[in-house]
Amino acid sequence: MLLIKQSKLVSYDFTLYLASKLLLYFKFFERTHHFFDRYVEIGIESGLPVSVNGKKLSPPSLLAELNEIGGRHGIGRIDMVENRLVGMKSRGVYETPGGTILFAAARELEFLTLDRETIQVKDSLALKYAELVYAGRWFDPLRESMDAFMQKITETTTGSVTLKLYKGSVTVTSRTSPFSLYRQDISSFESGQIYDQADAAGFIRLYGLPMRVRAMLEQGL
Repeated sequence: MLLIKQSKLVSYDFTLYLASKLLLYFKFFERTHHFFDRYVEIGIESGLPVSVNGKKLSPPSLLAELNEIGGRHGIGRIDMVENRLVGMKSRGVYETPGGTILFAAARELEFLTLDRETIQVKDSLALKYAELVYAGRWFDPLRESMDAFMQKITETTTGSVTLKLYKGSVTVTSRTSPFSLYRQDISSFESGQIYDQADAAGFIRLYGLPMRVRAMLEQGL
Protein backbone atom coordinates (compact mmCIF):
# COMPACT_ATOMS: atom_id res chain seq x y z
CA MET A 1 0.00 0.00 0.00
CA LEU A 2 2.87 2.33 0.87
CA LEU A 3 4.59 1.52 -2.42
CA ILE A 4 1.43 2.41 -4.35
CA LYS A 5 1.12 5.73 -2.55
CA GLN A 6 4.80 6.51 -3.15
CA SER A 7 4.41 5.57 -6.81
CA LYS A 8 1.45 7.93 -7.19
CA LEU A 9 3.39 10.68 -5.42
CA VAL A 10 6.41 10.24 -7.66
CA SER A 11 4.16 10.18 -10.73
CA TYR A 12 2.41 13.35 -9.60
CA ASP A 13 5.70 15.12 -8.87
CA PHE A 14 7.11 14.09 -12.24
CA THR A 15 3.97 15.43 -13.99
CA LEU A 16 4.40 18.80 -12.28
CA TYR A 17 8.08 18.82 -13.17
CA LEU A 18 7.35 18.00 -16.81
CA ALA A 19 4.59 20.62 -16.99
CA SER A 20 6.88 23.30 -15.57
CA LYS A 21 9.59 22.45 -18.11
CA LEU A 22 7.09 22.55 -20.98
CA LEU A 23 5.80 25.90 -19.77
CA LEU A 24 9.32 27.32 -19.75
CA TYR A 25 9.90 25.92 -23.23
CA PHE A 26 6.72 27.44 -24.64
CA LYS A 27 7.50 30.80 -23.04
CA PHE A 28 10.96 30.73 -24.60
CA PHE A 29 9.49 29.64 -27.95
CA GLU A 30 6.96 32.48 -27.81
CA ARG A 31 9.70 35.04 -27.20
CA THR A 32 12.04 33.77 -29.92
CA HIS A 33 9.83 32.28 -32.65
CA HIS A 34 9.76 34.72 -35.58
CA PHE A 35 10.66 37.44 -33.11
CA PHE A 36 11.86 39.89 -35.71
CA ASP A 37 8.71 39.87 -37.82
CA ARG A 38 6.06 39.51 -35.13
CA TYR A 39 5.54 43.27 -35.23
CA VAL A 40 4.96 44.78 -38.65
CA GLU A 41 4.53 48.44 -39.56
CA ILE A 42 2.39 49.34 -42.57
CA GLY A 43 2.85 52.73 -44.21
CA ILE A 44 -0.22 54.15 -45.96
CA GLU A 45 -0.60 57.18 -48.22
CA SER A 46 -4.06 58.43 -49.22
CA GLY A 47 -5.59 55.08 -48.34
CA LEU A 48 -3.06 52.99 -50.28
CA PRO A 49 -0.38 50.83 -48.58
CA VAL A 50 3.10 51.83 -49.73
CA SER A 51 5.62 50.34 -47.29
CA VAL A 52 6.35 47.50 -44.87
CA ASN A 53 8.59 48.25 -41.90
CA GLY A 54 9.73 51.46 -43.57
CA LYS A 55 10.64 49.75 -46.85
CA LYS A 56 8.89 51.16 -49.93
CA LEU A 57 7.45 48.41 -52.12
CA SER A 58 5.32 48.12 -55.24
CA PRO A 59 1.78 46.77 -54.66
CA PRO A 60 2.61 43.19 -55.82
CA SER A 61 5.86 43.08 -53.84
CA LEU A 62 4.19 44.54 -50.76
CA LEU A 63 1.43 41.94 -50.81
CA ALA A 64 3.93 39.13 -51.38
CA GLU A 65 6.02 40.34 -48.43
CA LEU A 66 3.00 40.41 -46.11
CA ASN A 67 1.86 37.00 -47.35
CA GLU A 68 5.25 35.62 -46.36
CA ILE A 69 5.30 37.29 -42.94
CA GLY A 70 1.64 36.69 -42.11
CA GLY A 71 1.70 33.10 -43.31
CA ARG A 72 4.34 32.21 -40.72
CA HIS A 73 1.94 33.34 -37.99
CA GLY A 74 -1.20 31.68 -39.35
CA ILE A 75 -2.85 34.98 -40.27
CA GLY A 76 -5.89 35.10 -42.56
CA ARG A 77 -7.07 31.50 -42.48
CA ILE A 78 -10.83 31.09 -42.67
CA ASP A 79 -13.35 28.29 -43.24
CA MET A 80 -16.66 29.72 -44.42
CA VAL A 81 -19.96 28.95 -46.14
CA GLU A 82 -20.85 31.56 -48.76
CA ASN A 83 -23.55 32.37 -51.29
CA ARG A 84 -22.68 32.00 -54.96
CA LEU A 85 -23.99 34.40 -57.59
CA VAL A 86 -26.34 31.74 -58.97
CA GLY A 87 -27.93 31.19 -55.55
CA MET A 88 -26.30 27.99 -54.30
CA LYS A 89 -24.23 27.85 -51.14
CA SER A 90 -20.66 26.62 -51.16
CA ARG A 91 -17.98 26.02 -48.60
CA GLY A 92 -14.52 27.46 -49.02
CA VAL A 93 -11.28 27.44 -47.07
CA TYR A 94 -9.17 30.52 -47.75
CA GLU A 95 -5.80 31.84 -46.65
CA THR A 96 -5.17 35.55 -47.21
CA PRO A 97 -2.46 36.66 -44.74
CA GLY A 98 -1.43 39.76 -46.67
CA GLY A 99 -4.98 40.93 -47.30
CA THR A 100 -5.96 40.41 -43.68
CA ILE A 101 -3.02 42.48 -42.43
CA LEU A 102 -3.68 45.28 -44.92
CA PHE A 103 -7.37 45.40 -44.06
CA ALA A 104 -6.63 45.69 -40.33
CA ALA A 105 -4.08 48.47 -40.91
CA ALA A 106 -6.22 50.51 -43.31
CA ARG A 107 -9.29 50.14 -41.13
CA GLU A 108 -7.48 51.33 -38.03
CA LEU A 109 -6.05 54.35 -39.82
CA GLU A 110 -9.52 55.26 -41.12
CA PHE A 111 -10.84 55.23 -37.55
CA LEU A 112 -8.17 57.81 -36.78
CA THR A 113 -8.65 60.09 -39.80
CA LEU A 114 -12.32 59.83 -40.84
CA ASP A 115 -15.40 61.06 -39.02
CA ARG A 116 -18.26 58.77 -37.98
CA GLU A 117 -20.68 59.62 -40.79
CA THR A 118 -18.04 59.16 -43.48
CA ILE A 119 -17.07 55.75 -42.12
CA GLN A 120 -20.72 54.65 -42.03
CA VAL A 121 -21.29 55.65 -45.67
CA LYS A 122 -18.02 54.04 -46.73
CA ASP A 123 -18.98 50.78 -45.01
CA SER A 124 -22.38 50.69 -46.70
CA LEU A 125 -20.82 51.26 -50.13
CA ALA A 126 -18.11 48.68 -49.47
CA LEU A 127 -20.72 45.89 -49.48
CA LYS A 128 -22.04 46.95 -52.88
CA TYR A 129 -18.52 47.36 -54.19
CA ALA A 130 -17.69 43.81 -53.13
CA GLU A 131 -20.82 42.50 -54.85
CA LEU A 132 -19.87 44.20 -58.12
CA VAL A 133 -16.35 42.81 -58.08
CA TYR A 134 -17.51 39.33 -57.06
CA ALA A 135 -19.97 39.34 -59.95
CA GLY A 136 -17.21 40.25 -62.41
CA ARG A 137 -18.54 43.76 -63.09
CA TRP A 138 -15.18 45.51 -62.75
CA PHE A 139 -15.79 47.82 -65.70
CA ASP A 140 -19.25 48.82 -64.51
CA PRO A 141 -19.71 52.64 -64.36
CA LEU A 142 -21.03 52.26 -60.82
CA ARG A 143 -17.80 50.65 -59.70
CA GLU A 144 -15.79 53.47 -61.30
CA SER A 145 -17.96 56.09 -59.58
CA MET A 146 -17.52 54.38 -56.23
CA ASP A 147 -13.77 54.34 -56.79
CA ALA A 148 -13.84 58.11 -57.29
CA PHE A 149 -15.76 58.50 -54.01
CA MET A 150 -13.32 56.26 -52.12
CA GLN A 151 -10.35 58.12 -53.56
CA LYS A 152 -11.77 61.43 -52.39
CA ILE A 153 -12.63 60.48 -48.82
CA THR A 154 -9.30 58.68 -48.24
CA GLU A 155 -7.17 61.69 -49.21
CA THR A 156 -6.32 62.20 -45.53
CA THR A 157 -5.91 58.49 -44.72
CA THR A 158 -2.15 58.80 -44.49
CA GLY A 159 0.11 57.51 -41.75
CA SER A 160 1.40 54.25 -40.31
CA VAL A 161 -0.04 51.40 -38.27
CA THR A 162 1.94 48.86 -36.25
CA LEU A 163 0.42 45.41 -35.83
CA LYS A 164 1.29 42.43 -33.66
CA LEU A 165 0.96 39.04 -35.36
CA TYR A 166 0.57 36.02 -33.11
CA LYS A 167 -1.09 32.64 -33.55
CA GLY A 168 -3.54 33.72 -36.23
CA SER A 169 -4.48 37.02 -34.61
CA VAL A 170 -3.75 40.58 -35.69
CA THR A 171 -3.64 43.19 -32.94
CA VAL A 172 -3.09 46.90 -33.43
CA THR A 173 -0.39 48.25 -31.12
CA SER A 174 0.02 51.79 -32.46
CA ARG A 175 -1.23 54.17 -35.12
CA THR A 176 -0.13 57.64 -36.20
CA SER A 177 -1.20 60.16 -38.83
CA PRO A 178 -0.56 63.85 -39.57
CA PHE A 179 -4.32 64.09 -40.24
CA SER A 180 -5.44 62.45 -37.01
CA LEU A 181 -8.81 63.68 -35.71
CA TYR A 182 -7.99 62.43 -32.22
CA ARG A 183 -7.19 65.20 -29.74
CA GLN A 184 -6.46 64.27 -26.17
CA ASP A 185 -7.19 67.78 -24.97
CA ILE A 186 -10.71 67.45 -26.37
CA SER A 187 -11.54 63.81 -25.69
CA SER A 188 -10.39 63.75 -22.07
CA PHE A 189 -13.21 63.15 -19.59
CA GLU A 190 -11.23 64.75 -16.80
CA SER A 191 -10.20 68.14 -18.13
CA GLY A 192 -10.18 70.17 -21.29
CA GLN A 193 -10.56 73.74 -22.49
CA ILE A 194 -12.52 73.00 -25.67
CA TYR A 195 -14.93 70.34 -24.44
CA ASP A 196 -17.01 71.27 -21.41
CA GLN A 197 -18.83 68.29 -19.89
CA ALA A 198 -21.64 70.58 -18.79
CA ASP A 199 -22.55 70.91 -22.48
CA ALA A 200 -23.60 67.25 -22.47
CA ALA A 201 -26.70 67.94 -20.35
CA GLY A 202 -28.35 70.12 -23.00
CA PHE A 203 -27.35 67.72 -25.77
CA ILE A 204 -28.93 64.78 -23.95
CA ARG A 205 -32.19 66.69 -23.47
CA LEU A 206 -32.36 67.60 -27.18
CA TYR A 207 -31.30 64.15 -28.35
CA GLY A 208 -33.95 62.49 -26.22
CA LEU A 209 -36.72 64.95 -27.13
CA PRO A 210 -38.54 62.62 -29.61
CA MET A 211 -38.72 59.89 -26.95
CA ARG A 212 -40.01 62.35 -24.36
CA VAL A 213 -42.75 63.53 -26.75
CA ARG A 214 -43.82 59.93 -27.46
CA ALA A 215 -43.88 59.14 -23.74
CA MET A 216 -46.03 62.21 -23.08
CA LEU A 217 -48.44 61.12 -25.80
CA GLU A 218 -48.75 57.61 -24.38
CA GLN A 219 -49.40 59.01 -20.91
CA GLY A 220 -51.97 61.51 -22.19
CA LEU A 221 -49.97 64.55 -21.12
